[in-house]
Amino acid sequence: MQTALPPASAGTTPAATARRPEIVRRGVESYETSFAAMRAYTDARTAESPDQLWIVEHPPVYTLGLGADRAHVLNPHDIPVVQTDRGGEVTYHGPGQVVIYLLMDLRRNRSGARLFAREFVHNIEEAVIATLAAYNLAGVRKEGAPGIYAADGPWQGAKVAALGLKIRGNGCTYHGVSLNVAMDLAPFSWINPCGYEGLATVDMQTLGAGQARLADVQDLLADQLIARFAGMA
Repeated sequence: MQTALPPASAGTTPAATARRPEIVRRGVESYETSFAAMRAYTDARTAESPDQLWIVEHPPVYTLGLGADRAHVLNPHDIPVVQTDRGGEVTYHGPGQVVIYLLMDLRRNRSGARLFAREFVHNIEEAVIATLAAYNLAGVRKEGAPGIYAADGPWQGAKVAALGLKIRGNGCTYHGVSLNVAMDLAPFSWINPCGYEGLATVDMQTLGAGQARLADVQDLLADQLIARFAGMA
């Protein structure tokens, strides 16, 4: 995952005040459409462009990070494989998964203070952990393996949320986080998820949150992200 944030240049002009990120609900949308739109929005950003969280659900697709080894796609079946410019390896997106893309300017967040990449990733992970906790599920980090994993029970160590980001030299971000809610998990077995052979992948429903509805989890995760990035958590 690319998280290095270059030093601010003398010409950088942070916004005067931190603003709550806007929520943009894009519904069910092809990955290629979202990817092109993220890049276009970031290309056109100015100092006044609002930060946005895009909530989307994708039809089945495998995506590859910049340094991904295509050999980790073991058998894609009929699922398309798309090269992206995020960090990380191969991952799967599909129905029943919350996907939130974070289109943010890290250098002007929090009343002009720079929000460093490591803190940015930490806040995203904290938002996922809090979302899982709302459904009485425990999630944890793994050192050197971005994402969130089941903390206990028969699925301990299985990945429930994935993280992949692009941070441009001007501090603007896109791509984001995915959280498995109620999915067909078989496509994860057709890859080495995030480049890890044999890594188990699970969803909230399998972990015991049978009452979790995709729309509710979308809203809750977005709220948790906004609370952290608006400095309210």
